[in-house]
Amino acid sequence: MDNILHFNEKVILITGASSGIGSDLARLCSSLGAQLILCGRNVERLNIVSDEIVENGGIVLQKHCGDLTDSDFLKEVSESIPVIHGLALNAGINYISTVKTLNLKALHHVMEVNTYSPILLMKMILKAKKFSNAASVVFTSSIAGFQRSSMGNSIYSTSKAALHGFMRNAALELASAGIRVNSVNPGMVETELLGKNGITQEQYDLDRKTYPLGRYGKPRDVSNAIAFLLSDASSWITGTAMVVDGGVTLR
Repeated sequence: MDNILHFNEKVILITGASSGIGSDLARLCSSLGAQLILCGRNVERLNIVSDEIVENGGIVLQKHCGDLTDSDFLKEVSESIPVIHGLALNAGINYISTVKTLNLKALHHVMEVNTYSPILLMKMILKAKKFSNAASVVFTSSIAGFQRSSMGNSIYSTSKAALHGFMRNAALELASAGIRVNSVNPGMVETELLGKNGITQEQYDLDRKTYPLGRYGKPRDVSNAIAFLLSDASSWITGTAMVVDGGVTLR
C-alpha cells in the first residue's frame, strides 16, 4: 500500500522557511519526498536550511529571499514558480499592546504581515494558474484568532481572526476547482521568537502550567499537522481550523 503521507516529488512552496515552524516544515516535507520552493526574509538562514536539505538528499527547486509585504516580491514569486501542489503560509509576527495604547501603524504592520501578505500571495498564485489539480493551501494561524484571548494580544488576535474568516470563505470558493484550504492553529510554540515580546520567563513558566499536556509545543508538533493537511491523507478535508495546542483550549 502506498504511504499517503509521502509527497512523491510533489512541489511544495513554504513561506517563513528561514526559521521556526517554516524551516522545520521544510525539513519534514523534504524527508517525505517533496520538492521544495523556499521563501524567507533572512538570506543567510534560508541558505542554511536549503543547504542542509540538499546535503541530506532533498530537492530545493527555488529559493526566494524577500519581504512578503512587498507586492513586487509577491509578483516575482508567483510568476517564477512552477505549478505547485501545496502552499504552506507560515510567515508571521507578534506585537504586544493594550487596547488603550495600540496605534494604527502597529495594527497596519501586523495585519500586513500576518493577514494581507499570505492572502495576496495565494491570490497571485491562483491568478497565475500555478496551482495543480487537488492542490492544498495551509495557513499557519493561531488559537488566538478564534478560541483564546489574552491581555495585550488584541492586534495579533485580530490578524489571525481575519485569516480564519478568509480561510473558510476561500475553501468554499475553491472547492469546485479541487483546491483545499485549511489552517493549523497552534498554542504557544517554542521557537526563537519566544521571549522577544516583553514577556518574562516567570510569566512563561506560569503559562505553561495551564497546558493540560504540561508543555509548550515544539515546531515539529505543528509541522506534522501542516504536512498532514498538505498531503493526500487529508484529501477530504477543507475549511478546517485544526487546533494543535496541548489541550490549553479545553480549559
